[in-house]
This record gives sequence, C-alpha cells and structure tokens, in this order.
Amino acid sequence: MDRLGLFFVKRPSLLIVLVLVALIGLPVAIWLDLKNLSDETLKRQATSLNGVISSVRSYYATNVVGRVVSTDEKTQALHNYLDVTGAIPIPATLSLELGEAIGASEGDVEYRFVSDHTFQNRPAHNLDPFEKAALAEFRDNPDAPESIIQSTGNIWNRRITLATPVVMSGSCVNCHNSHLESPKKDWEVGDVRALQTVTVRQPVALNIWSFKWLLLYFAVAGTIGLLFAAMQFRLAARFSRLNAELAANNEFLAGISLKISKYLSPQVYRSIFSGEKDSTISTERKKLTVFFSDIKDFTATTERMQPEELTALLNEYFTEMSAIAEAHGATIDKFIGDAIVAFFGDPETKGAAEDARACVKMALAMQQRLADLGTVWQLKGLEHPFKARMGINTGYCNVGNFGSDARMDYTIIGAEANLAARLESIAEPGGIVLSYETYAHVRDIVDATASDPVHFKGIAREIVPYHVKSLAEASPVSAIQGVDDDGRLTLDLGALDPSTRDRVRAAIKDALQPGHSVA
Repeated sequence: MDRLGLFFVKRPSLLIVLVLVALIGLPVAIWLDLKNLSDETLKRQATSLNGVISSVRSYYATNVVGRVVSTDEKTQALHNYLDVTGAIPIPATLSLELGEAIGASEGDVEYRFVSDHTFQNRPAHNLDPFEKAALAEFRDNPDAPESIIQSTGNIWNRRITLATPVVMSGSCVNCHNSHLESPKKDWEVGDVRALQTVTVRQPVALNIWSFKWLLLYFAVAGTIGLLFAAMQFRLAARFSRLNAELAANNEFLAGISLKISKYLSPQVYRSIFSGEKDSTISTERKKLTVFFSDIKDFTATTERMQPEELTALLNEYFTEMSAIAEAHGATIDKFIGDAIVAFFGDPETKGAAEDARACVKMALAMQQRLADLGTVWQLKGLEHPFKARMGINTGYCNVGNFGSDARMDYTIIGAEANLAARLESIAEPGGIVLSYETYAHVRDIVDATASDPVHFKGIAREIVPYHVKSLAEASPVSAIQGVDDDGRLTLDLGALDPSTRDRVRAAIKDALQPGHSVA
C-alpha cells in the first residue's frame, strides 16, 4: 500500500487523470442509460402510434369504405376522391394523406405508407433500403415477426423506425383487382400490399434534466473531491519531503552512531542509545572487578620498528584483545599507550562472583591468544613478541560520567582501581596477579600461589598478591617459536620452567661437542 501511495505521490498527474476518468465515467454511464431509456421510449411510442394508425385505417376500411362499397348508392371510394363529388378516399389514400398530416403536425413523428405497386396515375414511392428489406421479409418469410424495428441516429439524437405489413383484405382485393389503374390484378386475401412505417425521433438530451439533482450532486461531489485531492497532494508532497529528510537524517545519525561506537564500550554504547543512561555528570558506587594490562618492555621491543609497522602491530594487538574482552562481557574503559583498562559489573552485571570469574577467564584467554600470536609475529620478523602483564582486583569503585558539561568520559576511579594497576606492575611477563578478593571467587577455576604481603603506594592496607600459574608452565610446547626453511628450530628459553630449561641447555651443549653427530 505504501508503494502504491508513493507511486501516485511521485506522479500526481496520473492520479488526477484517474479521478477525472472516474468523474467522467459516471456521466457517461448515465448518458448510456438515457440512450437506452430513449430507445425504449421511442419504441413504445412508435408501436403505440402504429397501432393507432392501423386501427384507424382498419376502422375506416371496415366501417366506412366497406359500407359504402356494399351499397348501390353513388358514393364511391376512390384514390382520387377529390376529383369526384361525394367520393371518399380508399384506405391506401387515407394512409398516405394521414402520413402527410401527421408529419406536418408532429415534427418528431413521421408516418409513411409505401408500396412497390402504385396506381398508374400516381408517382412511384421511393423506398429506402430498410423499407425494401422489410417488405421483402414480410412477403417471403411466413414466420416473419409482426413488426421490424430499425434504430439509427447518433449519441445526440436517436431515431426508431417501426415497419409493419399492410395485408390485403377481401374488400381491398376486389377493389384492386377490378380497378383500371391498378398495376396488379391478381391480388389475393392475405397478400402484403404495402408497408406502413412509423418513425419517431427524440434527442437523448431531452431527458437530461430528469437527472438534474443527480447531476448537481455529482458536480458538487466532484468539486469537493478535486479540492480534497489537491489538499492530499500537498500533504503527501510535504510528507514525502519530510520522509526524505528523515531518511537522510537517519542515515547520517546511523553513520555518526557507528563512528561513536568505535570510541565506547559496546555496553556503554547500548545503554546510552537505549536511554538507560543520561549524558549528565553523575556517578554510582558499585562493586566491580577491575582489569589492568600492559606490555612488558614495550618501548624496547618496538624501538627498531617503523611507526607504520608499530601502529599496525599495536592495532592488531588491541583488536584481538578487545574481541576477547567483548566476548566475555567486559566494559573496556580506555587504552593508555599499550595498556588496557577494563572492568566488569557496570553497566551490566551478573553479580560480584560471576563478574570476577568472567574477568579471570578473559585474562586467561588473552594470555593464550598472545602466546599464539607470538608465534605468528616471530615468523613475520618480530624478534621479541609482546608479553603482557595483567592485574585484577575486586572492590567498590565510583563509576559513571566524569568531566565537564562540554566534555566527559565514562570511567572508574577509586583505590580499588588503583590496586589493580599496582598488581599488574608486579606480574611476570605473561603472568596474571589477583587480589585476595578476586581469588576468593575464582579459586576453583585457577591454580594460583600467594606471595609475600606487599605495601603499595597509595594503598593503606597490606596486600597479598596471588600469582596465577602461567600458561608457559602449563604448556611448555608454547616455547617453540617456529622452524625456518633450513630446519633451524627457535626456542624461547624464558618461557620454559627451570628444570626443562636446564635439560635443553645440556642437550644443546652436548650436540655442539666435537665428534658428536646429529642425525
């Protein structure tokens, strides 16, 4: 339906044509009804008039001419009765003269008495094609109808012609067969002597004012319809422009929101655009699990790299870590140089325990992914692949919008957030350090070892760090950095536990002794 509406909105002239066709169509239908009405009226009039004339002629023939002829008096029935004193016209003459009288008095009615057998002293009758065909039909077809009707004319004037046969009676046969001027002497009773036609004309528009109230109604309705259509077109055009503007604005806003989403954590982005959070300076105190990580010796690792290579490598690192963080439900606070700050518990939370477990699982997944990426990066030429240190703490922080009315940042502050950063600073490369609050929630899913209590700057209480067993210890095979095309094996001895490292060194020294063959 909307497509159809837009189709006509874009083509207003087409809809105007359809409305005009609809308005014109009804008068045309009425006009056709008038035509049929006029034809039926004319038929009835012609039939009635023909019956009247036939009755008059029959009456005249029977009661006037018949009586006169049947007596011995001098009164005669003649075709030239005007030339003989006391004579009366024969029926045929009566019909001819009656037709002339009717035609003279009734402009829309014409009566004709025509025959192809006229008396010798009379002009021949001019029969039109319809009259000739009707006369032949009545004479040649025993089953011919009582009358034949022809409807002619145009859309403005209608013309109905009704033809009936003039049949010879006994008195007519005697008169015609004995008359000196009769062109035919062998008439019989029942023969078709002539043709009687009645033509009625009537303009179709003659009855038009019979529908004056209906026409007035349609004139008013059509005017109102056109005004309404014009108003609707204006509104539709306006709505079309508004829709186009809204579509353009929505497209622009969609592009802007997509760009903004790159600067916000998915959870924060969704909460802002869904209306759950306002863009006002406000904070809440919540129990969060805070995650800090950075790359060990980042500057030394990348000092020989070109800026373009460093940018690509760092962006790959952040992309991989962000995907893992998002998969585990973390809210990424910010990137600080090579460091990542994230937290669990706002704006979505599953409870303090589940948030802590999700954070630790995320950290383990990140370290595993870094180990895999290290192999890839080393094959690409990076001598010392990235190794991240991670610290995790669970505690109460202030979280929300911090900044000014013109510029604000959604972040966290508090001593517990600082503690996560301090724990990260004492972690080994590739290691994860937990506070006791976090360890208490995850002791069933990780193997961690407590170290000596530590006093951190800015933290009043003594902290016992818990070091999660490194992935390198759990999977010594990850120390293998790769094998080149010449069959040379590269090992990262720092990723091996001390006993394994000693065995590898001994094996290498033994292989390098003179006279030792390597298979």
